[in-house]
Amino acid sequence: MLDKNNLPPCPVALMLKLIGNKWKILIIRDLLTGTKRFGELQRSVGCSQKVLTDNLRELEENSLVKRKVYPEVPPKVEYSLSKTGFTLEPVLNSMAEWGETYRSLLLK
Repeated sequence: MLDKNNLPPCPVALMLKLIGNKWKILIIRDLLTGTKRFGELQRSVGCSQKVLTDNLRELEENSLVKRKVYPEVPPKVEYSLSKTGFTLEPVLNSMAEWGETYRSLLLK
């Protein structure tokens, strides 16, 4: 979790600290389309259970992801973006647009 008293002064550095690895960005990408269960995220993102768990915990601690546990056997857990997490949508859309532009430049 970020120390709120010791945030990076640069806003870009702050953003990278929050979502600066490929797993977190892919998790956010998937949750932009709606609530997902752990197994769905793991299949889509393509990382190990430990990596996904660690990244989901960090995203939750930083108020970007919400976790809902249903009292069932076996336990059912769902993940969704928080209101703050949804504010990343234009950022990911810009990244996707840039990626498409880059891809088309390489294919010329």
